[in-house]
Amino acid sequence: MSEAKKLRVGVIGLGMGRAHIQGWQEHPQVEVVALADPDAARLELVGDEFAVAGRYASAEAMLAAEQLDVVSVCTPNKFHKQLTLAALAAGCHVLCEKPMAMDADEGREMLEAAKDAGKRLMINFSYRFSAASRALKTQVDAGLFGDFYFGRSVWHRRRGMPGFGGWFGTKALAGGGPLIDLGVHRLDLALWLMGYPQPTWVMGSSYNAIASPLAEKAGKTFDVEDLAAGFIRFENGATLVLEASWAANIQEEELMETRLLGTQAGLLQKNLNGGYTFDAHVFTEVNGAPVDMHLCPPTKLAPSAMFDYAEAILTGQPHPAGGEQGLVVMEILDALYASARSGAPVQIQA
Repeated sequence: MSEAKKLRVGVIGLGMGRAHIQGWQEHPQVEVVALADPDAARLELVGDEFAVAGRYASAEAMLAAEQLDVVSVCTPNKFHKQLTLAALAAGCHVLCEKPMAMDADEGREMLEAAKDAGKRLMINFSYRFSAASRALKTQVDAGLFGDFYFGRSVWHRRRGMPGFGGWFGTKALAGGGPLIDLGVHRLDLALWLMGYPQPTWVMGSSYNAIASPLAEKAGKTFDVEDLAAGFIRFENGATLVLEASWAANIQEEELMETRLLGTQAGLLQKNLNGGYTFDAHVFTEVNGAPVDMHLCPPTKLAPSAMFDYAEAILTGQPHPAGGEQGLVVMEILDALYASARSGAPVQIQA
């Protein structure tokens, strides 16, 4: 851990922002000093809950009034770019919620702005920060699996649609449905474990068989997909299947799995009992016999993404989940949506 300097942090958007506050407060050298949210009641409630004195109705007011080191952007996707640019212009490092932006073009603009400002940009790909994911990554880095050549990463919900008429189901605010909301997590997790290979082309499909009729019956807006799937090929020849849904006729209430097959071993990271506790497994062969290993992560909770980001800033070390990786994810998502619209494969330029 670093020396005594404290980072002053501001959080924009107090829906997902509550989890960011909790994550930042794990680190003894971080102080969350300011919050911004246009919902006055929520601003007061969250401010009181976490004893944060600085409370602002807008991000602009917060950035103008406070001297901040880091800002968390936790708003609907439509506002990620503009708020990230504003925070960078105010001299802050930025932790932006996933997805990075509405599309890859916005992501490139954010990356360029961070480089021009000499500040860091991290994307909150939170599922790589669980104890199970970290345990698998340790084994990946030790060379246990050899070279990954095929994988499947999914997040399905039986009936987990956001409220009709809200921003999650509105393309102009979210950019898409479960692919950009849930699939983004399982895509990053798989890519991170695979070493972030360069994608070359994708084939995607999207559907709206369940949610759209229900939204229409309710008289509410819902103009995104309720299920999407895709096939991704990488420069090294590896391939990955990606699936995400808010509504699917499956057995589980919620199914999260990432399976990767390597030349020496395979892995599985999955949720338990339809919840948000995760398990990690390794499948290999020893002396001609199949061997299954259950990785037992440390009983101590894994540090949050915010803790790791703070530590990287304070010690001058590289931070995880950088904007460059966020951009790769956006390029893949853009291509999958484009392929779903056209019904044809889409190339991704390196």
